[in-house]
Amino acid sequence: MRGSDTAAVRNNNPAADSRRAPLDCCGGLNNVDYSKMDLKLMEEFLKLINFYDSSFCFAVFTIIFNPLFWNVVARWEHSTRRLSRLFGSPYLACYCLAFVIILLNVYRSHSMTEAMKAQARWEVMDRLVVFSVGIALMVLGTLLVVSSFLALGFTGTFLGDYFGILMDEKVTGFPFNIMENPMYWGSTANYLGLAFIAFTKQIYQERRQHSKHE
Repeated sequence: MRGSDTAAVRNNNPAADSRRAPLDCCGGLNNVDYSKMDLKLMEEFLKLINFYDSSFCFAVFTIIFNPLFWNVVARWEHSTRRLSRLFGSPYLACYCLAFVIILLNVYRSHSMTEAMKAQARWEVMDRLVVFSVGIALMVLGTLLVVSSFLALGFTGTFLGDYFGILMDEKVTGFPFNIMENPMYWGSTANYLGLAFIAFTKQIYQERRQHSKHE
């Protein structure tokens, strides 16, 4: 009897049931009516992008090609050691690949800057807070990239492990003790910050030139 009475008391306690089996909000995402979502801001933004502009296409190409290139080359070197034999030293081969990577990154940055100049201006970006966020992102990104480089060293940064150049021990200090892949996150923050700064700066320059003509 006590068992059945206790079970009855437990079943009559909705708070306990809700704690044991929490319900999904809105019954899950399958019940959300996406047709009622307000996408005007996104539509306005997409209308400003000229997807057929040559500078935009080159920028997209470099963004996709660069990491694909050096990862394929590094894995090819790891499996064949062709570059090490060609240059006579794994260190020299790694330095040469690093030089190519740096050139590709410089060209990628140039392509992205030219693409941003060719695109239409979005008035929503014409705010001091956007410029300030861009500065903050670049400071944070630079901190992560530089600290990662100092922690890994030159060969550790530029895929030296694929050339058989290994570090004495795993790097666990800053910034690797707060996140994974800090150099990638730092580079992303730098490019995003650069985009914010470039957009706001170009809008300011265009307005300044317009006011001079008037």
